[in-house]
Amino acid sequence: MAFAMVTTAVWQTPTIDEPVYVGAAAEYVREHRLRHNPEHPPLGKLVIGVGVALADPHLDASFTGDQGRVGRHLLYESGNDPWRLMLWARLPMIVLTSLFGLVVFAFARELAGAVGGLAALALYCLSPDVIAHGSLATLDVPAAGFVLTSAWLVWRARRRPRLYVPLAGIALGAALATRMSTLPAVAVLMVSAAMSVWHARAGGRRLVRAVAGAGVVALAAIGVVWAVYLVVDPRLRWTPEQQVPVVHGARGLLVDLLPFPEAYRDGMRVQFGLENRPWQGFLFGRLYEGSLWYYLPAALLVKTPLGALALWAAGAVVLVAVRRLRPAAPYVLAAPVVLLAAAMQGARDLGTRYAVFLPLFLAVAAGCLLVVRRRWVPVAVAVLVAFVGVGSVRTYPFYLPYSNEAFGGPGRTREWLHDSNVDWGQDLGRLAERLREGYAGQRVWLVYKGSGVPGFYGIRSADPRRVPVSEVRGLLVVSDSAAAKATGRLAALIGGSRPVEHVGHSITIYRR
Repeated sequence: MAFAMVTTAVWQTPTIDEPVYVGAAAEYVREHRLRHNPEHPPLGKLVIGVGVALADPHLDASFTGDQGRVGRHLLYESGNDPWRLMLWARLPMIVLTSLFGLVVFAFARELAGAVGGLAALALYCLSPDVIAHGSLATLDVPAAGFVLTSAWLVWRARRRPRLYVPLAGIALGAALATRMSTLPAVAVLMVSAAMSVWHARAGGRRLVRAVAGAGVVALAAIGVVWAVYLVVDPRLRWTPEQQVPVVHGARGLLVDLLPFPEAYRDGMRVQFGLENRPWQGFLFGRLYEGSLWYYLPAALLVKTPLGALALWAAGAVVLVAVRRLRPAAPYVLAAPVVLLAAAMQGARDLGTRYAVFLPLFLAVAAGCLLVVRRRWVPVAVAVLVAFVGVGSVRTYPFYLPYSNEAFGGPGRTREWLHDSNVDWGQDLGRLAERLREGYAGQRVWLVYKGSGVPGFYGIRSADPRRVPVSEVRGLLVVSDSAAAKATGRLAALIGGSRPVEHVGHSITIYRR
């Protein structure tokens, strides 16, 4: 898994979100100030900042602009090598993703023994979604991993509550300090902590102790969030560089009541503002406005290996049906169910990364299958895990555009899904290499959806949307997400062109 993530990280150019996080991380490390990207708390970016600090880039502190421009300026306009800087920024996330695999293994081993732990670990390590997003300087996998760690520690608190309840609160705080989307898990893990303390403490005052356990989890989580902001800036100076929307009604009251720094609460307001914006989605060839409540389940059917889907479903059933495992079912299944339900209500149908917690929790559930004492069960689990492994190896190194065999594999994912499921701007470097090798000297017209700077990679191109259609001759290169959502002039240009090659399953070269 580490090999797949590192080599994937080496080849991929910055995805759409990464320059924002890398730019904010550089500001945290060098200037100790909270200024950009308030919609995501600092912890994940501080982890990225470890790699940024080791890369030691030149940072132009006088540069002004929004968070996207700051990141691109750091990567492309400050004398830094973006290939080297992005690799160093991604390496801490690769390490963290690998460590979460040990949590998956430990959790499943406690429930189903060493063989069950190994089966869970194999599913985790072979998951295309985990490899794809674990190899990027983004926040989805670390947030999911910290929630899983908290759930595992709460489970362990059934035996030693005084040790594990505070640790579970710290892990939950790390999740909250990485992504605000983990907030729905707070209630689940507080209730789980109360259940664990109730189970561990016989005799009188069990209810009081259980409530106290839930309170300890909450207080520890709150403390971690405050500590993370204080690490960035001990004076907690907060002057947002972007407009913070005013949030009214129940959402506004919720934000006002959060016991977190003002920067965190302003970040929540920004998130609610993003939810109110009009977004486009793409599902099974259909382009639509707004969001679909079933988008994530449908996208997961495309993006999850078939063997993993079978093992996830069977593992969840076994957790609920087998008496020995039934006490663990809420600890393994409740958090992902609540987080998935919350994510399905979101306005942004942009990718399965919003549900990347499922491969972590459900790998643990799948490992529990080996508790079933039937001769055919270990054989079936081994065959399905091997099937997942074959698909994962075959898609290497194109993990972002992965789709399972039922949907035609990575080469056809663009027919069903887009955005971070397929085309997140990651293949600009591959495009540059392909143009040099196969199309040297030819006129290039480019519509690129991403945060990279084509000229840096040697791509000399023009935007075909800025000239009359009759003048566009030669190579028309279009990011697949832009092609899927094309209207007007771009749609006419693509309709009058012939596709000749796909680059990285995310960019198409046409000839006019």
